[in-house]
Amino acid sequence: MSGNVSTRDEVISVGKPLPRISGVEPLDARNIRITWQTGETVTLDLAPALQSRRIYIPLRGDDLLFRQVAVNEYGDGIEWPVEDLEFSAAWLESLPSIEFSNADFRTAMERLGHSLEGMATALQISRRLVADYRKDKPIPRHIAFATRYMLEHQFSKLT
Repeated sequence: MSGNVSTRDEVISVGKPLPRISGVEPLDARNIRITWQTGETVTLDLAPALQSRRIYIPLRGDDLLFRQVAVNEYGDGIEWPVEDLEFSAAWLESLPSIEFSNADFRTAMERLGHSLEGMATALQISRRLVADYRKDKPIPRHIAFATRYMLEHQFSKLT
């Protein structure tokens, strides 16, 4: 054989590393708490995903089965002890956390540059509700999702 031949295994990587999960905890109402290997913890709602595919029918109504969720062998997903019931870490990472605090709401308003009136108009809610969400009123999920959407789309237009 002529030329240089490398006997080393070479790893080529492109983009950011795949997310890895270090722990998962089942919660009520088809929510789970994921702990990523980075140390970050998020609470996710799996109910919409469980309703979207027939394969997940066993998880929809069986609380005992749902509570048996575990991190898979490689940390790149979660699974249940029934064949093919799993979610990938990459997909889970793309889901928004269901937690959205009043401080998050205030920060979002600041980043968006909205006044009370501006935020009320953007969310199509009353100015009073915006003021309450800035203080200590629990923020409904639809308001949290809409606020995250505005943040995501405002900054994607700038890049």
